[in-house]
Amino acid sequence: MTKPADVAKKQVTEQKSADTLSLQELLELQRAAFLRDGIPDAQTRIDRIVRLQALLLDNAEELAEALNADFGTRPRELSMAADIAGCMIDLSHQKRHVTKWMETSTPGKLMARAGFRQEVRHDPKGVVGIMGPWNFPLNLTIVPAGSAFAAGNRVLVRPSSVTAKTTAVLAKHAPRYFSLEEFAVLTSAHGGGSDFAKLEVDHMFFTGSPDVGRSVAAEAGKNLVPVTLELGGKNPVIVDIDADIEQAANRIADARLVNGGQVCLCPDYVWVPEAKLGEFTDKVLARWRSNLPSIKNNPQYTSTINEKNFNRIVDLIDDAVSLGATKHQVIPAGESLPDAETRKIPPTLLTGVKAGMKIEEDEVFGPVLTVYPYRDLGEVIAHVTSHPNPLTMYWHGDRNERFAKIADATRSGSINGNDFAINMFGPDLPFGGSGQSGMGSYHGKYGFDTFSHTRAVAFSTLKIAVSEMMSAPFTAKDTKNANTQLKLWKFFNARARKKLGH
Repeated sequence: MTKPADVAKKQVTEQKSADTLSLQELLELQRAAFLRDGIPDAQTRIDRIVRLQALLLDNAEELAEALNADFGTRPRELSMAADIAGCMIDLSHQKRHVTKWMETSTPGKLMARAGFRQEVRHDPKGVVGIMGPWNFPLNLTIVPAGSAFAAGNRVLVRPSSVTAKTTAVLAKHAPRYFSLEEFAVLTSAHGGGSDFAKLEVDHMFFTGSPDVGRSVAAEAGKNLVPVTLELGGKNPVIVDIDADIEQAANRIADARLVNGGQVCLCPDYVWVPEAKLGEFTDKVLARWRSNLPSIKNNPQYTSTINEKNFNRIVDLIDDAVSLGATKHQVIPAGESLPDAETRKIPPTLLTGVKAGMKIEEDEVFGPVLTVYPYRDLGEVIAHVTSHPNPLTMYWHGDRNERFAKIADATRSGSINGNDFAINMFGPDLPFGGSGQSGMGSYHGKYGFDTFSHTRAVAFSTLKIAVSEMMSAPFTAKDTKNANTQLKLWKFFNARARKKLGH
């Protein structure tokens, strides 16, 4: 077992940058340390999580400034809430519960009395690789890193190159808290994300787009590296016929603009009862106007991350309008938007969107909301199920039979009722996608399980040997035993079929 005090003392004095070693050298360094030190005890794991928290908390202001610089404009309040404080809930939960989670469990109590003991160990996998996205470059790398530490692993993180300034701050300070044998932050000096995806780590964790996720999975598959993919998708919102339209409009309007709409959990399109379509759109636009008296030079309005994404979003709007959609935009007096220099796109609501428009298929990842009218829930279900499974689905209204119908008839990574991304608040729910929106999950114990190997242990003190029973020579007694088992299982099956009316 590694001693926490020894590890902490070593990392404080070492202060060696990850840039001094290659990708492969870092992997070999961490794997050798994992094999040398063995499975870490609970105190070591807790110590690592505490230091991970300290890395963010001690350098919060510098990290927030870097995030603002990377985006062009990003509110300090958002960065603190989402990328700094937002990590602490799950990391603290990991600290509190890891001692219990890592205990060996003993199922099969009856078998144990007969002389056949069964155990399940929760062993670390070894070295975990984490590839983070640019929209929340700290939260979506640090939280899974904490889960990997709780499970007893060493961690290599590769944040997005798009948020290079934030990565640079993280990489600069990390050696003050961790030895490279425990945790290393990789930068563009180590190549691109595709190079990282080729590493023969013991588990690869990726958050990003479905297209890049496919590439990561393909590269990992070449080495039979298990993969967790946290992807995106077009998240639908259904407003119930009895919902409070003003409340729903306000909350959906706010949710669409979180981080400039650059959140994998942002609502993408809304289904509203046909009779209330006009009221809903008016209230969404009124909410945006009230909240945003200025946009272009407003430091609280998050910029689109880069020129490529700015142009992509503007093109999605223009394509829809050219094919017949109606555009409703909130542009403060005296401002000319969209503005390429500040990469500010005004909050945009589209109606009349139809199949064949690019925005009907592509995830927007920006401040644009599409609204559709519906007369019957069957229309909504048909649309949602004809598209790839989204990361989440939103319902505004009571938890009633119509909600149950939607939940039963569709598939998504999660469902949120009456508010934005509340499945992320609290460590007791799994966070993950379904189908094209991802595979695998994390947060709380689900993260611990993702980065652990559940290892079966079976130990026999029986006088009879299974090996002898299943190898030649087979005697008359073996034949009788086999026939008795077959007869018994046929009896049980017949009874089950009768009960079901077969």
